[in-house]
Amino acid sequence: MYENSLRVREAREKYFETWGLDGGGYTASWVTLKQLGPLRIGFPNSPARIRAVKMHDLHHVATAYDANWMGEAEIGAWEIGAGCHRHFAAWVLNLIALVYGVLLSPTRALRAFARGRASETLYRSHDLDESILAQTVGELRTSLGLDSAVPTPNAIDVLQLACWWTLGLVLLIAPFILLACGFLLLR
Repeated sequence: MYENSLRVREAREKYFETWGLDGGGYTASWVTLKQLGPLRIGFPNSPARIRAVKMHDLHHVATAYDANWMGEAEIGAWEIGAGCHRHFAAWVLNLIALVYGVLLSPTRALRAFARGRASETLYRSHDLDESILAQTVGELRTSLGLDSAVPTPNAIDVLQLACWWTLGLVLLIAPFILLACGFLLLR
């Protein structure tokens, strides 16, 4: 989708246009995810999320994962596999995407996770180094270790994915359990 010779800045603009992302939403105060049936899921666009999503968007360009539900699950699995370093917002959002990704397509989630374990992310930096936007997509892919063949998942990948998936599930359901316990205590 994004040719190796294209500048990262141009590829990111193409990504925004393709997925209707209005400049990445970096200045918005609220993020609304694509509608899930009758539900609209939204949350505050915190400074931590904005720092992370600037890199996340470039990961979409480098990996060519889509920005639909399954593509977000794949990029989430890839980012968890490669590591989100000190970006707490990325860890949380990616773990949630990983949970539903494994449920939607365990094979695609596992492949993305294994690919991540063989790569690196831009999250190793605290903020996006704007000079990356002047690189070519090929240079970005090389710097992240995405220029080689996608590895075949092995037993370690399966075991680690299962552990991360379990952590993500706990993270996802913990607020509901705490809320239920609160109601029970109030009764």
